Amino acid sequence: MDDNVARAGVFHGIDRDVLAELDKSLPWVTFARRQTIFVEGQAGDCLYIIAEGKVKIGCKGRDGRQTLITLLGPSDMLGELSIFDPAPRSSTAVALTRVRAVVMAGDTLRAWVGERPEIADQLLRLLARRIRRTNDIVSDLVFNDVPGRVAQQLLLLTKRFGVRAGTSWRVDHGLSQEEIAQLAGTSRETANKALTDFVESGWITIESKSVLIHDFEQLAARASSTVSPVRGA
Repeated sequence: MDDNVARAGVFHGIDRDVLAELDKSLPWVTFARRQTIFVEGQAGDCLYIIAEGKVKIGCKGRDGRQTLITLLGPSDMLGELSIFDPAPRSSTAVALTRVRAVVMAGDTLRAWVGERPEIADQLLRLLARRIRRTNDIVSDLVFNDVPGRVAQQLLLLTKRFGVRAGTSWRVDHGLSQEEIAQLAGTSRETANKALTDFVESGWITIESKSVLIHDFEQLAARASSTVSPVRGA
């Protein structure tokens, strides 16, 4: 099994030989950049585990426009709610880059859970984390100001996609400033002002579809963040 797929939360603690056997029944799919993977309101009975690339997850606002809610990458799983809930998909997934992923049909997962009850425990943990993240987002929107929310999103992107670049961290997120604003729950203009302030403070450098984080601790302080420093910081 691909290493990134094997690191998915649902497979934690599962023997590699067992994963190798399961791998034989999991088809691979490839999505081109900007290709839609699934659409909000669509019926679905499968999940995807990302091996390569990044996927944007969004949903429609009251005005009908698509709003970005999270960015996923290698080892992340998407679409799993449709397997346990017959309701239509609650979000839209679009490939931000070229994406390679494995597909697990609902019947395959349910059969596997029946054979290995520990998988159900892993799924419950993953769903609990999702609920916790949702609660954190709501709390952030209520109690944090816009610069704090923008700082928080930069911290999360750094922890998920950051790589060392000298004494800084490079985050090739691939997002527009409008999409960063959506993650922070604000307008592009307000988010841009916060980003400009961070640049002028020397905390970050903005490049095309990427950012260099020079001072993780100052961003964390501005966010009043509980996000711990990235490894090696």
